[in-house]
Amino acid sequence: MLPGPSEFLIRRAHVLTMDAGLGDLPDADVHVRGGRIAAVGKSLVAAGAELIDGRDMIVLPGLVETHWHIWTTMLRSLSGDAEKRGYFPTSRTVGRFYRASDMLVSARLALAEAINSGITFVHDWCHNVRGPEYAEEALRALRESGIRARFSYGAPTAHPNELPIDHEDFRRLHAEWNRYSEAGRLTLGLAWRGVGSEAARHDHAVARELGLPVSVHVNNYKANAGGIAAIAAAGLLGPEVQLIHANWSTPEEINAVAASGASMTLSPYTEMRIGFGFPMTGEYLAAGVPIGLSVDTPALSGNADMFAIMKAIQNVENARSLDEFRLTARRVLELATIEGARSMGLDKEIGSLTPGKRADLIMVDTRHLNLAVVTDPAHLLVEAAQPSNVDTVVIDGRILKRGGALTAVDVRAVVTEARQALAEVRQRAGW
Repeated sequence: MLPGPSEFLIRRAHVLTMDAGLGDLPDADVHVRGGRIAAVGKSLVAAGAELIDGRDMIVLPGLVETHWHIWTTMLRSLSGDAEKRGYFPTSRTVGRFYRASDMLVSARLALAEAINSGITFVHDWCHNVRGPEYAEEALRALRESGIRARFSYGAPTAHPNELPIDHEDFRRLHAEWNRYSEAGRLTLGLAWRGVGSEAARHDHAVARELGLPVSVHVNNYKANAGGIAAIAAAGLLGPEVQLIHANWSTPEEINAVAASGASMTLSPYTEMRIGFGFPMTGEYLAAGVPIGLSVDTPALSGNADMFAIMKAIQNVENARSLDEFRLTARRVLELATIEGARSMGLDKEIGSLTPGKRADLIMVDTRHLNLAVVTDPAHLLVEAAQPSNVDTVVIDGRILKRGGALTAVDVRAVVTEARQALAEVRQRAGW
């Protein structure tokens, strides 16, 4: 059972608002009421609010994750060391043997890890909807977890390109979305396969007709470069589109993305692990393209550590440019908070501790050994922090982690359930 939204006042924390106007506020307070940020400042008064000691804590917006195949989470580190056991053979083979209940179990594992790690928003890029009940179970996990999320409806893994997604079910979900949205905490989108077939183009047309956002993998590796140009030539590149990876993009394609208002999501660990190459972070930032950061799949990344993802994005970009100062820790922290929210079209509601926005925030305990000497807080979070340092997680005003422990999840039950489900699906798949 989820706890209800509470009213509380965090006292005397080091507050990184990620709001350009408010800036950083040492020894400051954050007042949460009615699921929103009521006030941020020094010596706030909130009669009747619960007081939370913020001393030795860094308070910042919750981390925004922008592309995660959540159904693959129980395939954690299953991608092997030879081509026949690589990520795509593994996911496409094992995924065909998933039951609807496996979507629920894998998502419960993923979302518990996300909240524990300080992630307050996820983009569930669900490319294994094998029937309406699969979408229902994935959505059930999102609703029950209390996390903020976008659910992007996709074709089943290994689905023939000439076949569309289930448009009837997609339309039904859209028409009945008030039943699923949790008062706006969850939104709906399309996990698109691109312009490679008429069926996929039809999928995009339905999403556009319904006014829903679209997300697509493109230019992942050198052999499939040119995808952005193809989407642009088809007139399907616009502000509702999120592009994934795009490690092999030309300057012309990058300019087209910027002109269209489309956004990017980058996942350095999976892109490097699978051999796609290095993320083109600097080029997209220079063009003014909104960028978010991504877990992608724990089958490759191993975990959902957004602190490590931030560190990787910075280090890879500085290595590529041979410049220690090309991508700063502060800029990377923006990509994981306010810029990530902007890339998902949600910056009016989340991504900064601006009064009036939804109360999605985390508290990081600097008394741990790896953070013990508090230097620059932004550097500390990007270069030194780990999920274990996250003391408190608040989503929509609900305290879902406190004192380092999840408040609404039976961790042992989630782990036991996931282990059993994985053993059974591997047995069915012969994998």
